[in-house]
Amino acid sequence: MTALELTYFITTVSNLIAKDKTEDELTLLSVMFTQLGDTLATISVLIDTDSE
Repeated sequence: MTALELTYFITTVSNLIAKDKTEDELTLLSVMFTQLGDTLATISVLIDTDSE
């Protein structure tokens, strides 16, 4: 998948998720996905650190 295809896919999924959601629901989802990304980044760093 190219960078352009990936960004297109992410935008499409975001639009599908956002459909018919309230502002409060979107805010909560945004925070949840941010935490998910941050946690995955932390795990990745820890895996890299353990490999050294």
